[in-house]
Order: sequence, then structure tokens, then C-alpha cells
Amino acid sequence: MSLRINAIAPDFTAETTQGTIKFHEWIGDSWAILFSHPKDFTPVCTTELGYMAGLKPEFDKRNTKIIGLSVDPVGNHEKWAADIEETQGHAVTYPMIGDHDLNVAKLYDMLPDDAGAAAAGRTAADNATVRAVFLIGPDKRIKAQLVYPMSSGRNFDEVLRLLDSCQLTAKHTVATPVNWRPGQDVIIPPAVSDEQAKVKFPGGWKTLKPYLRVVAQPKD
Repeated sequence: MSLRINAIAPDFTAETTQGTIKFHEWIGDSWAILFSHPKDFTPVCTTELGYMAGLKPEFDKRNTKIIGLSVDPVGNHEKWAADIEETQGHAVTYPMIGDHDLNVAKLYDMLPDDAGAAAAGRTAADNATVRAVFLIGPDKRIKAQLVYPMSSGRNFDEVLRLLDSCQLTAKHTVATPVNWRPGQDVIIPPAVSDEQAKVKFPGGWKTLKPYLRVVAQPKD
């Protein structure tokens, strides 16, 4: 199954370091970040999980739950979490999914259907494609996704920026320009006519081209 933006994020039931979850039920009315790893005790992922643990308060402020996944049993995750806290300085307080049967990796199109049904015996190289980030909205639809190679650590500051953009554009009929940061000007999409824009943005906007109208970020 190929997952695309606006597709329903596949639901699943899985064991995690914080007990059994039903994914859609766990998300509830929140936003969610699902980020995945090919194997426990891998060096790049160790730094990523630690960094996300440090960022968790920022995601909490944005009504966003974070959850990790690694193609190994939950028992291994709990041992790995101790290494992460020791080396990265942050305790992992968000759940980590144990994907020992490869079910979630296959559901999210990170491994092919013929990859087998067990994590045992597989290496990180076998699971190299399990290096994704899925940003999911309260409507359980995929709003954005990123895929990285094993050798390149992910930029989770960018994931936070992307979340800010997705939440803003979901609430207001705007788009965000290149390298946008919260508080900066945004773009009025071409689908919004000038007449409609006058109602939505009574303070006015700057027209650079008929298709490129810049306006201050909505505050509410």
C-alpha cells in the first residue's frame, strides 16, 4: 500500500513501552508524530530518540503526541531507553512501539509484504527503509511525511516547524513560504479571491504578483 498526503493513517493495535495501544484511539483529538527506526541500539537513532525526548514539551504545547517505532520487541526498547538517557541526557517519556512482527512497518509501506513476519534475525541494513516520519492530524489523515537514509540523522527542529505550518494552515486559509517561521508573513492561496481575502484579512496584504499575495500571519 502506498501512503500519500491526506490518506487515512493506517490504524493498528500494538504493544508499546507504555502498554497496548490502538493507534487511532491513542491519537484521540490530538495531532501525532510517528517516527520509525530500523533497529534498536543503532547509533544515529539513539541520538534522534534522545533529541525528541528533549523536544517533547514543545510538542505537548502544540497538542501533539509523539510515538517511536523500532523493528524489535518492546523488551529491547526498554533496555535501549537506558542507553539513550545515559548518552543523550533525556529520558524517553513517550511510548515506543515494538514491531516484532513487522506489522506496522508493512502497514506504513516501510517494508514490503514479503519481508517476513519476524524481527528476529533481521539487521538494521535489512530494515534500512524504516526511517520515516509521519505527521498525522486529529482527523487521522497524514498531513506530511519524511524519509531519511540510515546515515543521516533527521532534523526534528524541522519537524516541529513543519507541524507549526500544518497547524496554522489547517486553521486558516493560508500557505507558508520557503523557510517560514512562526510569526512571519504568510501567503494567501490563489483559491482565495481578492473579495474573500478582504473579509478574511481586513488589514490588507501586499500583492507581489496576482498569484503571490503576502499577509501578516493570523494571530488567533
